[in-house]
Formats: sequence, structure tokens, C-alpha cells
Amino acid sequence: MRAPGFTLVELLVVLAVIGIILGVTGLALSSLESPRESELAIELKKARTDAIQSGAPRTAHGVRFLPDGRAIGPNVNPLTGMPDAK
Repeated sequence: MRAPGFTLVELLVVLAVIGIILGVTGLALSSLESPRESELAIELKKARTDAIQSGAPRTAHGVRFLPDGRAIGPNVNPLTGMPDAK
């Protein structure tokens, strides 16, 4: 009659499977980083912030930002007043 418990081989197999699962999920989670913003989007946000803080309109890449945060120009969403930075 065998004594109850686990053998060393069974324990190593379970630890190996757990290690593989954690490794795969770690790789999957690291790929979920948000994409970096483009230079255009960064410049448009800066121009909008400057317009709001200074109270004077600012222009960047053909988009004019008003002191209330709205934008006027090409590639601007008419409903939200926000530029469509790609």
C-alpha cells in the first residue's frame, strides 16, 4: 500500500505547467500597453492647453484652438470641437 501524497515527479510537472502558464500570461499582459501618442497628437494637446491657460487662441497644424478648448479647422469633429489626430 502506498502512502498518501505526491511524488517529486508529479510536483515538478505541476510547477512546470504553472510556470508556463504564468510566462504566457505575462507576455500577453505586457503587450496590452497603450500605444504611444503621435507627435501630432502631442502638439495639438499642447496648443489646446496653451489656448485654455492663456485665454488667447493658438494654432497648430492648421487647427485653431479657442480659449474655451474648442477647435476650428480641417480634420475637426464638428460635434465635439476636438481635432481628429491620427
